[in-house]
Amino acid sequence: MTDQIDKPTKKVLLHENRFPIRWSDIDAFGHVNNAIYFRYFEQIRADWMTELGYPLTINQLTEGPTIVDAHCQFLAQILYPSNLKLTLYGGAPGRSSAELFYELHDDKTGQLYTVGSTKMVWLDFEKGRSIPLPEKIRALLPVKDE
Repeated sequence: MTDQIDKPTKKVLLHENRFPIRWSDIDAFGHVNNAIYFRYFEQIRADWMTELGYPLTINQLTEGPTIVDAHCQFLAQILYPSNLKLTLYGGAPGRSSAELFYELHDDKTGQLYTVGSTKMVWLDFEKGRSIPLPEKIRALLPVKDE
């Protein structure tokens, strides 16, 4: 295991969110709780999937994304109040998976607070097995180096 998120050599911008932190995001230490960052990552993925036309409820789908690996590197604490910019990037896809990368900045100063990554696998929900990424998503991702 490394102490840093492996950033891809090729990545493409997929989505951006801007939002204020909520009072409920703050813990007893006065900063955004570490578990909240994964909620931020989840929300931007949901917004991106919705933008692509995928419904958010699993009972409307026979296939869709699932996260099989998630990492977050905390670079600086976020204090209340703050306005944030979260950027979602995609890396080169595999057969049924894609690496997603996150950068969380202060929306005013540009300070980088956090970088993260997740591995998204496309799943057949009925069979519980991976299936090829939809072409609609693959077309948005960078070409894999041979």
